[in-house]
Amino acid sequence: MLTQLAALSRRSALRTLRDPSIVAPTLIFPLIFFGVLAGGVRAAGELPGFPAESYTDFVFATPFIQGPLLAAIITATRLARDIETGFLDRLLLTPAHGLAIVVGHLAGAAALASLQAVVFLAIGLLVFGVDIEAGVPGALAIVAFSVLIAIGMGGIGAFAALRTGSAEAVQGLFPMMFALMFLSSLTLPRDLIEVDWFRAVATVNPTSYLIEAIRSLVISGWDAEALGRGLGVLAGVLALGTGAAAMGLRGRVQRT
Repeated sequence: MLTQLAALSRRSALRTLRDPSIVAPTLIFPLIFFGVLAGGVRAAGELPGFPAESYTDFVFATPFIQGPLLAAIITATRLARDIETGFLDRLLLTPAHGLAIVVGHLAGAAALASLQAVVFLAIGLLVFGVDIEAGVPGALAIVAFSVLIAIGMGGIGAFAALRTGSAEAVQGLFPMMFALMFLSSLTLPRDLIEVDWFRAVATVNPTSYLIEAIRSLVISGWDAEALGRGLGVLAGVLALGTGAAAMGLRGRVQRT
């Protein structure tokens, strides 16, 4: 199984990283969105009680959420293409282990998210002047968060691909994921959101706690409460994603 896992992981990672049409947009769009927020909503940083000295630092968590979402959707779309072309059905007829197939697929999302995180950190530190209070260990923790988010969300995308076999259906997940990102504490702390329904939605939205965990490493250092909540949500996303992918593969095997 380890040999199968290594081969399928290598295939998924290389075909993702070697395609400029995949890599470039997933690097450029999150950085553009981050730049727009940092410049266009900068006045929000002057609100009384705002927790960060710089609004740029406050929203620096943005690309580390948006980038993994893009990585997850793109790699799940590739899986759907494998189904449409019959590659996955042929693979299922071999002795390949189901775990190797699922984990191998998710390796593409993990590899792309790793590249994204390194690029985002470099540009944030060197171009935007972001200061990470948690230091180098905090920067490594941000990379780990980004990669694990991509794996968890990639599993959910893989489930959609395996259930529908349609790349278009998988791509339809992105607007919903993007909406979750907007309906969160992305641009303001929850306690400063004055619209009651928005604050309530942001409070129950698990994306808020992933954002706040990454944000805490940037603006306050090692905040045990924020990191604990973020890690709890991350564990749930990973369990849901990998479980859903395994369930989808079992259903695909039975139909094959």
